[in-house]
Amino acid sequence: MNDLHVVFGTGPLGRWTAETLVTMEKTVRMVNRSGKMPNAPTGVEVVASDAYDVAQNIRVTKDAVAIYQCAQPHYYEWQEKFPPLQKAILESASANRAKLVVGDNLYMYGQFTGRLREDSPVQPTSKKGQVRAEMAQEILNAHATGKVQASIGRASNFFGPFDTALTSYAILPAVHGKTVNLMGNSNQPHTFTYVKDFGKLLATLGTQDEALGQVWFVPSNPAITQSELIKLIEVELGRSVKSQVGGPLLMRFLGLFNKDIAETVEMMYEWQNPFVVDTSKAEKAFGLHPTPLKQALQETLEWCKSN
Repeated sequence: MNDLHVVFGTGPLGRWTAETLVTMEKTVRMVNRSGKMPNAPTGVEVVASDAYDVAQNIRVTKDAVAIYQCAQPHYYEWQEKFPPLQKAILESASANRAKLVVGDNLYMYGQFTGRLREDSPVQPTSKKGQVRAEMAQEILNAHATGKVQASIGRASNFFGPFDTALTSYAILPAVHGKTVNLMGNSNQPHTFTYVKDFGKLLATLGTQDEALGQVWFVPSNPAITQSELIKLIEVELGRSVKSQVGGPLLMRFLGLFNKDIAETVEMMYEWQNPFVVDTSKAEKAFGLHPTPLKQALQETLEWCKSN
C-alpha cells in the first residue's frame, strides 16, 4: 500500500485530519476500539484495534509513512491512561519508521500573560497540564535521539462539526432554543480554534518534513470574548440566545455528579483571564489560514441543526 497514513482516534480531530488527507489523495486508515465510525469519511478504512497494545499498533501501522495520534482516554482518566496510550503509539511509529504527528492542546503552558507562542515557558498549573507537558517532552526527546521523526500540533479550545465538547454546551443549545453554557468570565478575550483547521494542520505536519522536531499552533482567528461569540451566533440564527456563566463554584458542585465536569475546575483559569494565542508561525511556514469565523460558525450551526 503506497503512502499510507494511519490516524488513531475517530473523534472530531481524527475525522478532520483524515478528511484533509483524503483531499491530498492519501491512503487513510483510521483506528479505534470498535472498528465502527458513523458517517466515516469517504474512502477511509476504519479498523478495530486496542491502541494500548504495542504489537497491535505495529500491525495496523505496517507500511505507514505517517501516524497521527488523535486518540485520548476519558478526561478523568488522563493521569493514569494517557501516557501509556501515547507510548504504545510512539513505539509503533518507531518500529515501522513512520513519522509521528501528535495532536495536543495548550494546558502545559499554564496561566500566562500577553500572547502565547510555541516557545512560551512550559509551566503547567494543573494536573492535566503536567501530564500534557511530560507527554510532549517524551515526543520531543524521542525525536532528538533519533527514535522517531515527530512533530506536535497544538490547538486552543476547539469547536466545529462532530465536536462533543465546546460545541455541545456553548453552541448546540442555541440551535434548539435552549440556554448556552459559558465559563469563567464571558468578557475576557479567548482564542477559539475551528476543528477543521486543527485537522488541516496535522495533515500538513504529516506531509511536510520541515515540520519535524517542532511544535506548531493551529492557525486560528483573532481572539473574541464568549459574549461576542454569542452575539455572532445570534446574528447567524436571527434571534436572541439565552446564556448562563458557570464559575468554579458551580462547576465544582456539578462535578459531584459528573466526573468530566469535575475535571474542568482546574482549567477555569483559561476562561477567567485573557487567553490569546499567536498562531502566525504555522501560517507563515505553510501558508495556512484559519477558516473565517463567520464561515466556521455557519458550518457548525448547520451540523448542529442535523444533530
